[in-house]
Amino acid sequence: MSAGEAEADLSEDELAGLELIRETGGIHQSDFWKELDITSRKGSRIAERLDSLDLINREETVYKGHNTYHLEPTARDLEFALLMAGDMLSPFIGEEEVNANSNAFSQWLMNLAYEEY
Repeated sequence: MSAGEAEADLSEDELAGLELIRETGGIHQSDFWKELDITSRKGSRIAERLDSLDLINREETVYKGHNTYHLEPTARDLEFALLMAGDMLSPFIGEEEVNANSNAFSQWLMNLAYEEY
């Protein structure tokens, strides 16, 4: 089943949950159900369903001293175009230390500026 097909089968609450996860870029399940104004039980069921359909990633974590899950959009939902300038990927991807004076960054920035015109 494709992501589009899976989304077509979602309930209104599941769609709202998926949108929240995508908009936030990731949220703890303990905050997820509060943001949606639903019970924790219903929030857990929604998160489990979205995870089972591979629409989100649901990883165990500890948050504010409690065991919970962190809910993140799957990689296919990330907007990689925001990292592109023409056909150049941002030079900072994977770099530990950012050097704004580097030649690679200057070329990427010039490509980005050129796209605006």
